[in-house]
Parts: sequence; structure tokens; C-alpha cells
Amino acid sequence: MTELPHAATVRPLLLVDDDATFLRVLARALGSRGFEIITATSFDEARTLTRRHQPRYCVLDLKLGEDNGLRLIPELHALVPDLRVLLLTGYASIATAVEAIKRGAHDYLAKPVDADAVVRALLDGDNDADDYDPPDAPEQPLALRRLEWEHIQRVLTECDGNISETARRLGMHRRTLQRKLSKHPVRERPERDD
Repeated sequence: MTELPHAATVRPLLLVDDDATFLRVLARALGSRGFEIITATSFDEARTLTRRHQPRYCVLDLKLGEDNGLRLIPELHALVPDLRVLLLTGYASIATAVEAIKRGAHDYLAKPVDADAVVRALLDGDNDADDYDPPDAPEQPLALRRLEWEHIQRVLTECDGNISETARRLGMHRRTLQRKLSKHPVRERPERDD
């Protein structure tokens, strides 16, 4: 089990999410685990609080209203270079995870997530790139709908979140793309023994 640093060494943790209920619940859970919690619901508020408090940790939501949390990661690192950023999202995809790491996130978790998983992600894994051990490839091929979701997410990331440009590159109508994006990602179904 991961232990929290001694209370005297714990620096503030910035939580950035536009869902007030989720923010309140996670703040309470992480506060009870020894973190000093600072909350923000927007890019501007996150920047201001980062300058003021110089947090050691940040838990950042991918979707902040119309904004994309990926864009905020480099800005937060410019303000606090040693900031450990954990990106959370309800719309997990391989492309988004890769882009988050490229932009400076230290880890990436899909919602729903519990506070213990957040603590582990924030405090563990100070490995250098040389120590990186990529996850094993899945034994079963991905379902066609999941592959489509992954491809859409990759193109959306390449287009910096621009829906119109993504739709153009994918050759689909903008409304069709918006409808696909409003759905949660396709989950893999476990094999059934019949």
C-alpha cells in the first residue's frame, strides 16, 4: 500500500473539474487521506490557484466545459515544473492517454475512479522513461466499435479538440461526430462461457 508523505512535507493538491458534485466528493476523500485540497472549476481558476499555491499534485479532468484539459497540462508545468499531473476522463481512449503523457501528465485514469486509485497514481510511479514497461497487448482483438472510438479520439486529439476539423478529416457530418462523442466509450464485454 502506498503511504502518504509525512504531514509536514505534504504540499497542496489542486483538483480541477467542472462537475461540482464529483469535485466535492473527491476533495473530501483525498483530504481525508492527508492532502491539502484546493479546487478549481475552470482554466483561469486553475492557473490562478497554481500560481498562488504552487501545488505538488494536480488531478485534472479532460473535459472542462468546452475546454480540453490536455491544453492546460503544459501551462501548469510552466508555472510549477515538478507538478505531478493525473488526468481523469469519462471518455478514455488510447490516443488521449498517449497525448496526455506527451503533454506532461504523469498518469491517466478513466472515471469512475476511487480515491485510493488516485492516491496510488499520484504517489507511485516516479520511474524514468528508461524504466517504462509498456502494458501487455490484449489477447483478444478490439471490437469494431471500440476501434472506431479509438480512431475518432486519435483524430480529435490531432485536431486539438476541434470538432469541425475532426469531422472533415473523418469524412462524416459534424452532428454525427458530436452524437458519437456524446456517448461513453464502448466497453469490452467479457467472454461468456456457453
